[in-house]
Amino acid sequence: MLLNKLTALGLLGLLGAASSATGQGLGNSPYSRLGLGDVNPNTGGVRQQGMGGVGVAAPNTAQVNELNPALIYYNNRTTYEVAAIGQLKRLRSGSASQVDGGASLSYLAFAVPISRRWGLAAGLKPYSTVDYKTAIISPVQGTTDAQVLEEYTGSGGLSEVYLSQGVRLAKGLSAGVTTSYVFGSVDQSTTALLVAEGQTAESLSRSADIRHTEYSDLTIRLGSHYRYELSSKYNLNLGAVYTLQSDMKGYRERRVERQDVNGITIESLQLDPSSRGQTVVPSNLQIGLGLDNNKTWTLNADVSRQQWSKFEAFRLPSEVKPATPLYQDTWRGALGGELTPDPGSVDSYFKRVSYRFGVSVAQLPYRPGGVTQYDRAISWGFMFPFPTASPLDATSMNLAFTYGQRGNQDLVSGTAQRNIKEDYVRVQLGISLNNRWFLKRKVE
Repeated sequence: MLLNKLTALGLLGLLGAASSATGQGLGNSPYSRLGLGDVNPNTGGVRQQGMGGVGVAAPNTAQVNELNPALIYYNNRTTYEVAAIGQLKRLRSGSASQVDGGASLSYLAFAVPISRRWGLAAGLKPYSTVDYKTAIISPVQGTTDAQVLEEYTGSGGLSEVYLSQGVRLAKGLSAGVTTSYVFGSVDQSTTALLVAEGQTAESLSRSADIRHTEYSDLTIRLGSHYRYELSSKYNLNLGAVYTLQSDMKGYRERRVERQDVNGITIESLQLDPSSRGQTVVPSNLQIGLGLDNNKTWTLNADVSRQQWSKFEAFRLPSEVKPATPLYQDTWRGALGGELTPDPGSVDSYFKRVSYRFGVSVAQLPYRPGGVTQYDRAISWGFMFPFPTASPLDATSMNLAFTYGQRGNQDLVSGTAQRNIKEDYVRVQLGISLNNRWFLKRKVE
């Protein structure tokens, strides 16, 4: 038992060190230039990711399902969970391509049963990620030898600290609420370098528009779940999650600079020293349906819809709201399941291993050139229990793999440029520790 705990704690330390050594970024993504970046669609932890991001109606006792706060009630043991994520991607646009990648902390989670009817969970997870660098070379109109090199770079992102509660209201019926504090900052810069024939490097200079924006706000997520016994062998699960609209407060600092060709500042001018505004993040509705036999397998389907047409990027009180929406409404659908051949097997370790699979498709909020973009993915994963697990103390290692494609290479309407397509492979590694607290000891 002690070896089991020491091994798990060692793995937790390695995950924490790996995640702190890396940043939030998972590789260059030009789409993260828009809005708050790549926003987390609330698709759960390693278990849910291995099933294609489903879990609204998939109760589990061994891992923390913070996707739906109503399911926290099912954690009957104190559970610690930490995970790291890595991604390798290939970006393509016409004949140009680039390979990039990165790794970061995926999430931290802790759940504890307060009573037979009430569970509590807390954790930290990413809310959005900004990581991009794009360069565009274009000729200067009216000239034959001058060109402009424009570079767009961005980094940072937002994190979410949450507290979730799940309560059993009646037989099979539970409800929950998650209160989160979202915070973080985004750094973005746009530079332009004019190059004409005959110029030397010493005579070149570029202009830069640099913005630093800090965000913070409270968000609320409501969840419900109903479990109905179809027979002595099968259970039907229904779940729903609703994330309320968030009016996120922001503070922006902006300055313009003149730099040399190496990016060294020559002159700098501060603009808008105290610019406070807000960003509107629309509500999100998720619905899930699941079927299980309460022992060895579960099959689930989730759908979600978010009104991204109501999204408003950071805007000062003096600025006019754009007449046309920046984004379009989105939807996501996923199907996934989990199989554990024999959780109590003593003659075969691999019968105690859980095998997960899933597929998903999502419509993205942005439409470059009026063309709708999609994210299609297949997922698979495993849960490996430590051999020394017992009813009072158990540890498991979870793995999830996802291969997906996002975007397309269609021509942008009215230009000679093509959209960007991303092929990615994503890996998540997590460790779960389960302990039973508050046991009353009996003396015989």
